[in-house]
Amino acid sequence: MTSAREQALAEIAFCENILAKGGLSVLSETFRDVSEIAAWDHYPPGDMFDPASNAQWFYHCHPAEEGSVEHGHFHCFVRPAGPQGPIHHLVAVGVDANGRLLRLFTVNQWVVGDDWLDAEATIKLLGQFDMQMPRPSYLVNRWLTAIVVGYEEQIGGLIRERDAALEAHRPEDGKPARRDRNLEVTSQLRFE
Repeated sequence: MTSAREQALAEIAFCENILAKGGLSVLSETFRDVSEIAAWDHYPPGDMFDPASNAQWFYHCHPAEEGSVEHGHFHCFVRPAGPQGPIHHLVAVGVDANGRLLRLFTVNQWVVGDDWLDAEATIKLLGQFDMQMPRPSYLVNRWLTAIVVGYEEQIGGLIRERDAALEAHRPEDGKPARRDRNLEVTSQLRFE
C-alpha cells in the first residue's frame, strides 16, 4: 500500500505529464482565458474557491527581475468558516515560466493580509486544502492539492520556521514583526 505522500507525488507527475502531452502547463492553464498578464494581478480573476473544502488559491507574479528564474507563485489558503469567514495562508508555491516547481515558502502576514493563526493551528488546516473544481483547469487544481499533500511535512516545518522567524525578528521602528515590510519571506524550501 502506498502512502498519501507517494500518491500525491505520483499525482503531481501525472498532472504535469497530461498537461505536457497537450503542450500545456499549470501556468498556461491558469492563464487560459487571459489576454494579458500583469504583475500583481490575481489569476484566475476573482481567485479560485472550492465551497466544499473552503480551499482557495490565486496565482500572481511580481515585476520581472533580471536573473530571476521564478515567474510567480500560487498562494494557497483555507477559509474554515466559508467564503466570507477568516482566511488563513498556508503556503506559496513558486514556479518557473514553464510551471515547474521551484520552491515552497511562507510569507509575513502583511504580504497577504490573512487572519493570523499560529503555526500549530495553521498546520492543522493543511488537510483541508483540497481543490475539486473544474476551472481554470481540473488538473491545475489537483496539482496544487497534490503539492500540499505531497509536501505536507515540509510545509508544516516551513510554517513553524515562519513563526520562529517572526519571533526572532526585531523591526527597527518597533512595529510588530508581522507588519514589518522589511520581512517578506519568512521561510522557504528550494527545489532548484
